[in-house]
Amino acid sequence: MELTVIGAGFAGCEAAWAAAERGVRVTLKEMKPKKFSPAHKLDFFCEPVCSNSFKAARINSAAGLLKEEMRRLGSLTVPCAEKTAVPAGGALAVDREKFSALVTEKIKSHPNITVEECETENIPEGIAVIATGPLTAGKMAESISKICGGYLSFYDAAAPIVTADSVDMGIAFAAARYGKGGDDYINCPFTKEEYQAFHRELVNAESAPLHEFDRGNSGRDDFTVYEGCMPIEVLAKRGEDAARYGAMKPVGLDDPRTGRWPYAAVQLRRENNEGSLYNIVGFQTNLKFGEQKRVFSMIPGLANAEFVRYGVMHRNSFIDSPKLLSGDFSMKSRPGLFFAGQITGVEGYMESAASGIMAGINAARRLQNMDTLILPRECMIGALARYISDETVENFQPMGANIGILPELPERVKGKQERYQVIAERALKAFEEYFKRFGN
Repeated sequence: MELTVIGAGFAGCEAAWAAAERGVRVTLKEMKPKKFSPAHKLDFFCEPVCSNSFKAARINSAAGLLKEEMRRLGSLTVPCAEKTAVPAGGALAVDREKFSALVTEKIKSHPNITVEECETENIPEGIAVIATGPLTAGKMAESISKICGGYLSFYDAAAPIVTADSVDMGIAFAAARYGKGGDDYINCPFTKEEYQAFHRELVNAESAPLHEFDRGNSGRDDFTVYEGCMPIEVLAKRGEDAARYGAMKPVGLDDPRTGRWPYAAVQLRRENNEGSLYNIVGFQTNLKFGEQKRVFSMIPGLANAEFVRYGVMHRNSFIDSPKLLSGDFSMKSRPGLFFAGQITGVEGYMESAASGIMAGINAARRLQNMDTLILPRECMIGALARYISDETVENFQPMGANIGILPELPERVKGKQERYQVIAERALKAFEEYFKRFGN
């Protein structure tokens, strides 16, 4: 029994691991380090290229529930993330280089996985998982486009990173919202006047021209932005208060200088274990580098900030999954071919990894002449799988884990956190009952 997995990102590594753990011989093909996409820099597999946060850790949240389901499925990335975590309040964030190195080490040392460092140009015959990511290009992109009838596209943006010792802590202060999680974030507080001046410069700042690979089929510099990774300048243009209710919301942050919430606030999240680097939370951007330095230095506490990485924007591509895929992540027209990761329209690191787990499990089961699995719709992974394979979905756009895609509770539960707790308990009960019936 042999399985081919193309791509060693979050989805590909999880797919290879899931199948290998079930006794299948896996060939994992990855073009790094011989060739890199425009967004990747590290030689290692499973490289986070945007934020280093994998979102909330608590189970009574969409992101936390997703990770708990993954853990119970034998995830590779969740325990690796926990071993390389950096303080981030209630979120699970990682030292990205240590995380990628650990995942790579585990993949390469698995006795059932053979890694081939090569660029794959064609979809392989037999049972295979395609996890080539949102920047799939060249002949492989042509092969996928041919079998799938084309791509859809959206745009993703990464936030800048600054050095910790360049932040003016006489202005900024360390705290988590409402005191939850310790002082894991650095907060930059704005007065009303400071915010209004910052907003004026932000909305008038000059954006960078898109790279050729980012232009899409039109060849123009226009683009469609995905709501879940909105560039801060695009958000700001929606109105003066748009950012104050989004990335710059001040709620739960008591400024020690005033004892009150500031008018607006920018949070910096630790980027590495040493605490020497911080990323600007929610400040994904496509501004020119010089403009980023000029405008973001207006953030209180960042007047003399040292930027070690500026924000960048790149094109993400995904297939029209509702028309093409079944809920087990296989192609309707070719059941032995599975897709996983952002190319399917799941959005987020852990969502991509979760789809890889399911694609790997189901590819292994197909090789073993077993029925494939689709988790119950009460489970977060099951709900995501059903969303991306739902033929009734119109204007298909990427979807991350969220409580809204789960079925409503039959009873009314007061309080958001209490309601989410009941939803999480229902999901995990459905998960356990499903595997009692069908095995894993």
